[in-house]
Amino acid sequence: MDDRLTGLEDHLHVNVPGSGWRGELRDVVPVIPTPFDLDEDVDLDALRVLIDFAANSQMSAVCIPAYGSEFYKLTSIEKSSLITLAVEQADQRIGVVAQSNHGSARIAADIARQNEDFGADVISFALPRQFPLREADLLRYSERVCKAVHVPVMVQDFNPGGTTVGAQFARRLHESAPNFCYLKLEQSLMATTVQEILEETHGGVQVLSGWGGMHLLELLPAGIAGVVPGLAVCDLLQQVVMCYRNRNAAEASRLFNIVLPHIVYGLQNLELFHHSEKALLVKRGLLPSATVREPSLTIDDVTREYMDLTHSYILEALEQEAGAG
Repeated sequence: MDDRLTGLEDHLHVNVPGSGWRGELRDVVPVIPTPFDLDEDVDLDALRVLIDFAANSQMSAVCIPAYGSEFYKLTSIEKSSLITLAVEQADQRIGVVAQSNHGSARIAADIARQNEDFGADVISFALPRQFPLREADLLRYSERVCKAVHVPVMVQDFNPGGTTVGAQFARRLHESAPNFCYLKLEQSLMATTVQEILEETHGGVQVLSGWGGMHLLELLPAGIAGVVPGLAVCDLLQQVVMCYRNRNAAEASRLFNIVLPHIVYGLQNLELFHHSEKALLVKRGLLPSATVREPSLTIDDVTREYMDLTHSYILEALEQEAGAG
């Protein structure tokens, strides 16, 4: 076995499921990127810094290893080591949402059980969208994974080019598996869908918006519990939410419009998102390397220049906030 993987195995340990965090997923739940060094090895020391940043920024929880963590480029040992270290470093200050994705319901359920044993506070998994499936098929898949664990579950539906699941799916799954408490949707114009889900499940299933937080301001009035963005702007988005909840719509809009160009630009391509997210974290002094594991998108000079411009808006805003504080 590769020595690098053997080293990662040293970080694996089993915790008592559900023994710590007793919170809820609310407001901003950032995805933690996987830190890589210049050789593309996982940098666990850098991960500790990112978890501390999220905790110190008063996030309710963090999510790892998700699409924004390059989970699809990681080995099973690497994924497990990220989760166990995140649980250890969080130390019950914030929740840890363990993404347990797999195209097989049986294997996804096994991964979910393992992540629960590692001490994850919430299990999350993405619906299998590689090929078209009927809603009944997705429901059967979801029931198997949800019933494999005892902790709360968040189902993610990322279906590029297609519609996501809605109120009837949420109600049926919640009735079958009451620990299904959260639904993360990656879809535009979904205010009505959010309201229907809350009504159909009597609030038993809360909705979080994905897609980098792009639709945050339009969906807060519809009743979303929060958003799942990248880590690099989570503190500014948290301020947006707080301003909204404190009825300061003008300030919420001002701050959101500073972050929005960064979100919109990065989401043109998931690999561009990784580059932009990590580059901004490096500029903020939170990450030693902006390495994205190959294969990845080549960033040309024009792309880099505009990406840097969107970062400059955020860094300027952070500097002003620090000066005002």
